[in-house]
Formats: sequence, C-alpha cells, structure tokens
Amino acid sequence: MARHAAVDLGAESGRVVVGRFDGERLGLDEVHRFANAPVRVRGTLHWDVLRLWADVEAGLRRAGAAGAITSVAVDTWGVDFGLLDECGRLLANPVHYRDRRTDGVPERVFGLVPRHEVYATTGIQVMPINTLYQLASMALARDPLLAQARRLLLIPDLMTNWLSGTEVAEYTNATTTQLLNAHTQDWAGPMLERVGIPASLLPPIAAPGTDVGALLPDLADSAGLGSTRVVLVGSHDTASAVAGTPLASPRTAFLSSGTWSLLGLEVPAPVINEASAAANLTNEGGVGGTIRLLRNVAGLWLIQEARRGLWPDGGGPSYAAIAALAEAAPPFTAFIDPDDERFLHPGDLPANVRAFCAETAQPAPADHGTLFRVLLESLALRYALVLDQLAAASGVVPDGVHVVGGGANNGLLNRLTASATGLPVRAGPVEASAIGNLLVQALATGHVSSVAEGRQLVARSFPTTTVEPEGDWIAARARFAAITCR
Repeated sequence: MARHAAVDLGAESGRVVVGRFDGERLGLDEVHRFANAPVRVRGTLHWDVLRLWADVEAGLRRAGAAGAITSVAVDTWGVDFGLLDECGRLLANPVHYRDRRTDGVPERVFGLVPRHEVYATTGIQVMPINTLYQLASMALARDPLLAQARRLLLIPDLMTNWLSGTEVAEYTNATTTQLLNAHTQDWAGPMLERVGIPASLLPPIAAPGTDVGALLPDLADSAGLGSTRVVLVGSHDTASAVAGTPLASPRTAFLSSGTWSLLGLEVPAPVINEASAAANLTNEGGVGGTIRLLRNVAGLWLIQEARRGLWPDGGGPSYAAIAALAEAAPPFTAFIDPDDERFLHPGDLPANVRAFCAETAQPAPADHGTLFRVLLESLALRYALVLDQLAAASGVVPDGVHVVGGGANNGLLNRLTASATGLPVRAGPVEASAIGNLLVQALATGHVSSVAEGRQLVARSFPTTTVEPEGDWIAARARFAAITCR
C-alpha cells in the first residue's frame, strides 16, 4: 500500500495528512492538526511561520512513526511570501495578506503600469492582497528588506525549501501573485521593473508533479523518513482542491469554500477579454495544464470574523450552532457586498455590517441569527452573480456547482447557494485540498495515471451530498445586484 504525506496549511488551521492508496480507494489519516493564528507586532500583521514549521515537523514525525512514506508535498494559501538572504536564511516573518500595508497601493501601481495592461499581461483579478501590491508597497516605501533579499519564496515554496533545500516557484501558486505573464507562463519581468520590483528575486518556475529531491538529512533522520522524496503538487490549496474534486462534467463549476470562496470553471486556456476584465475574473494555473477561471469571494471569513466580533473573549457558539441560528432567522432581511473592502481586514464585522446597511437604506440585523443569515445569503447571491459573469466571459454555461472544503459541511449555505443560483449543488469532500495534494503525489510516483483517474478514485472513496434549488430568488437577486452595483 502506497503512503504519501500531505502538508495542507490553511488560513485558520493546518494539518498533516497521510494518504493510503490500495489501488482502488484512497484513505486518509490526519496525524496532526494545529491552529494557524497570525501575530500583530508593532502594527504589522505577520504569519507565525516558524511555529507553523515546528508543527509541520511534528506532523511528519508522527507520519514516519507509522511506517514508510513515499513522498511529501505542501499546499497553502496564495500570495504571501518570505524573503531570504544570501545564505538562504529567512530575513523576517512573512507579512499577512490582510495587513494594511497595501491600502491604496494598486492605484499607485496603475500610475506606473495602467490597470488594463496589468490585467492583459497577467489575467489575474485585481485585489490589494496580491503579491504584486505587497512588493510594490515595499518598493514605494524603500523597505530595506528588499535590498537585503536575494530570493523570494511563496509560503508553500518556503516550506518546500525547508524540506528539501530547493528554491523554486511552483507554477499554480506563482499564478496567484499577479507577477506572472499568463501568455508565456514566466515572470513578467518588464512589467515588474517598471513598478520597481527586482525580477532577480524570483526563482525558477516548476510544474506540479516535479520531484525536487530528498528530505534534508536532519529532518529525514529525526522523522524516520530516510527514503522520502519531496515533490511539488498544486501548491496553491485551491489548485489541489480542484484537482481533487470529482466534477460531474466540464461545465460544472467548482467552489472551494473555506476562509475564502473560490468559484470558477476549469478551462483549457486563459480567458482574458473585456468581459473577464470588467468582472475582475482571475486566471490561475491548474494541475494538468488547465486554467482555473474564477473569482475570489470573501468566504467563511465573514462568519469567523462575526463570531470573533460578537464573542471577542472566545466561548461563542460552534459553527453548527451558528448555522442553526441563521436557519431560524427570517430570510432576505438585508444584504451586504461580501467583497466590499471594509470586510477584508480584521475588525468589528458586526459594526461594519450595520454601517453597510445604513449606507444602503436597509434594516440592520436585529439579532445574532439574522446577522449570520444576512452574511450567508449575501455569499450565495454573490456566487450567483459570479456564475453569470463566468458564463459571459467564457461562453460556458454552468450546469451545477460542486462545493469542496470546510464549507461543504455548511448545509444551510449549500441550500442557499442552490436556490440563489438555480443549480444543483453537490458537496464534498471536505478535505479536498489534502486529497488533491495526495493525488498529484500519486501521479508523480506512478500510482495514478491521470487527473481523470484520480477524480474517479476520489468519487469511489468519499461520499457527497446533492441539494436542489428551492423557492423564488428572482427579487432577491435583483435587490442584491442593485445594492452591490452602486
């Protein structure tokens, strides 16, 4: 039986999962789960990346204690990075994408390279969190770290470097940065130089499935993993999640639902046209030479932040209890725009919802259940709008939505999504990122022959549920469009 280890780091938690493949089914053993909590130091929000690394090591030791591991690979969120010095040492803790250092920076970048040119080159959705604007904020502020840095590594590539010593940029995650030329699939050097970003910082790009070497000796010895190889997978967690999603047809939309909601279609080539630019759609690299034409939507972060705002000292209800509160609340009280920038950063989300409602002449939620229902209905309606935009840009009319990730467990949101979009919604598996990570490892080691075969394996191995549309959402969709297209 082949055994592979997936290091799957999300914005709220991480896990090390061992996959067991017997030729017919894939089994999962979660050997270590841990929190991923950012740290604010002197006004800057950082990832606690060294603590994360300690947990990765602990997970690999537990994986090795149960037997030989053929390979290990890492997937994480996108856009964030660490800077290394001449000796390969990390210069500073990586800054969190929700830090405010990029406030107003996209507009300053467009003064150097017009917005339409940035999009035409990269095909990537304009978001303040993108690596392009993070680096531009450093260049504009003459941050001395840029002058000291020899190499930039995105978070999964940093972890891969600490596993193997290799300095590469895995392709799917590199596409999230808005630093990559979508047409050449290489760094957009001329554009970066105009912004003041030294392209020499960026490592060579490598494809998912690449074997980058053995585990470094000290880690291999301490974890009992002397023969384990380190391979690249779709190291952006959504790339792995989509690879591990058993889509019903080429027209089925995927929805990777977690802290972020990434809703899109798998297409054979970048879609960069007037419709995709107007809708701010993004073209991210997928496994097997595909493109994920999608839109990033502020996902269950809204629920997480509302919970923190209402119960700042902890002890609030579980997410299942929150869903029950929302279920009992009246429908269509008010809507917010999930992508309004006020909801991007940590803060008092309930107060921000009340402010949004006041600005749009809507009644503010009167109780906790109504607040959560407003957030969930607004997400479902945003999904419906994005699906229309995807169809207009690509010419592909979705025939359903397949939800994976933690949001697949939110039965209420799945039902709201089906009703808002008018499409059947299939949910599961929850651990799609880790599953996709393991599938690409199995491809790299010859245990699976193709992504299609891997998806059939997932369909055999993990249950899914399907919900159908209910009720009339025509008026709600019109209200939402009017509110969010101000």
